[in-house]
Amino acid sequence: MEQRRHDIDALRVLAFGLLILYHVGMAYVADWEFHIKSAYLAEWLQWPMIMLNRWRMPLLFAISGMAIGLFMHGGRKPGRMLVARTWRLMLPLAFGMLFVVPVQAWCEAVANGAWHSGFGSFLWRYLQLRPWPEGGWTGAEYGLTWNHLWYLAYLWAYTCVLVALLPLLERLGVRRAGAWLPARKGSWLVLLPAMYFFALLAWLAPLFPKTGALLDDWYQHAEFLPLFLAGYLVARNAAAWAEVVRLRRHTLAIAVLAISIELLLRAAGRYLPDDQVPALIAGLAWHHIELAARALYMWSALLAIFGWARILLDRPFGWLPYATEAVYPWYVLHQSLIVPLVFALAPLRLGPVLEPALVLAGTVGGCVLLHELVIRRIAWLRPLFGLKRHNPPIANPRSAMEAACSR
Repeated sequence: MEQRRHDIDALRVLAFGLLILYHVGMAYVADWEFHIKSAYLAEWLQWPMIMLNRWRMPLLFAISGMAIGLFMHGGRKPGRMLVARTWRLMLPLAFGMLFVVPVQAWCEAVANGAWHSGFGSFLWRYLQLRPWPEGGWTGAEYGLTWNHLWYLAYLWAYTCVLVALLPLLERLGVRRAGAWLPARKGSWLVLLPAMYFFALLAWLAPLFPKTGALLDDWYQHAEFLPLFLAGYLVARNAAAWAEVVRLRRHTLAIAVLAISIELLLRAAGRYLPDDQVPALIAGLAWHHIELAARALYMWSALLAIFGWARILLDRPFGWLPYATEAVYPWYVLHQSLIVPLVFALAPLRLGPVLEPALVLAGTVGGCVLLHELVIRRIAWLRPLFGLKRHNPPIANPRSAMEAACSR
């Protein structure tokens, strides 16, 4: 049996940890829409969040494809795999939409002045699953919402596409198509996909803005689905991984250069007066240069992340088994803790440091307590948060921390 890919597990945990930080930041970043906003908005937050935003979801979809590739190569039949994935994705999605996400909608509706009663009466009305003429919260026109849980719906849809394509992939021999990657060494491995993502940004994104609604989200499908399929194809291709590792220093340097160009152009467009731009450069296609830098940054950052993770994270960390199990419930819970915490703390005017610190601490603490003391200990509750019904024999948080510190 092949050794478990600890780097993929660790990347998944770290990526979802960054997602929590990102969603806390969404309540405080200026000029960006979110379900609820603090009074303490900061424009400077846009810059680090742009750096994270470019690759955070592409990373998660690529990792998800890799996880299925490793899972499928373990001998699981496609039909049985799809049934298992449907159970693990759609059950938490349905439960989350009905009983986890509504608190976000209630906070949003109250903050917008569209609802004036408590959460109990709101939930009773929400569970009737009919449109809300009152509006006031994201998804009101449909009568329910999935908010941050949209990722589960997309992942299930992409898994169905993969299973449908498997007979064709088998016939064409493309199931092992990751073997072509080592032949596209160096600049081609970086530039060809970056050109594809640039084309999406330049021509498809203006036609199909991001919606998170699955059925009409063609730009995001064109971005995420190929990354998901590519993750599946290269999951066990040693030569492809060797090339990604070999290029890790180059791709890191390219990523730093590309994001520097994008941020400089954004800053120039925002702060530099038009009458101070020399005529010689004013006519250049700066928008497309920015999009090219953005596409190159996203792809080269992904390559660099996977290359460095293979070197630094492919080891059995003591905390990893527990964190690998905890990441799914934390994902389901985290935003339904962030939004109520911001809603509750905002009227107290605690300041631009203490308030977000308490929101982050409360979110992490809530996830720890709900997962450790409730979700993982109740057999019937575990599948509702994406876990197997029976608690696996993994270390508890304290022993996991002790094991990690002893290394």
